[in-house]
Amino acid sequence: MVVNKTKKVRKLRGSRTHAWGSPKKHRGAGSRGGRGMAGSGKKGQQKMTALHNIKQRIGKSGFIRPLKVITSDVTINLSRIELNLDSYITSGVAEKSGATYNIDLSKAGVQKVLGSGIVSSKINVTAEKFSSTAIEKIEKAGGKAIVLE
Repeated sequence: MVVNKTKKVRKLRGSRTHAWGSPKKHRGAGSRGGRGMAGSGKKGQQKMTALHNIKQRIGKSGFIRPLKVITSDVTINLSRIELNLDSYITSGVAEKSGATYNIDLSKAGVQKVLGSGIVSSKINVTAEKFSSTAIEKIEKAGGKAIVLE
């Protein structure tokens, strides 16, 4: 009767060449026809000759800006300011004097005010930047858009 025997696992640990013969073989980009757009296509990748007419599809092109250089402003819409007026007063970002609210958004970590939403109360907003619609709506409600220097 035949007995099933488990085979020995051969993972070639400790082998220099992993069954590719000489240590020169099967190594580096030279064995694959070079890196990127190297060569005429008559070496490792013979399909390259057919693709020379459409070079835009292959290889790297252009420049990518480093992420640490790219900055984006922390923004807030007028509708969000209108909703959070009470919480701004309790946290010390805003103060009410008469009918007007004086809001300093630099204390809240906001750089730019955007113009989405309706302004129903009179507000004086201080921030680094404003969109044109935000300035228009704040002044229409009787407030001021104060730009920090």
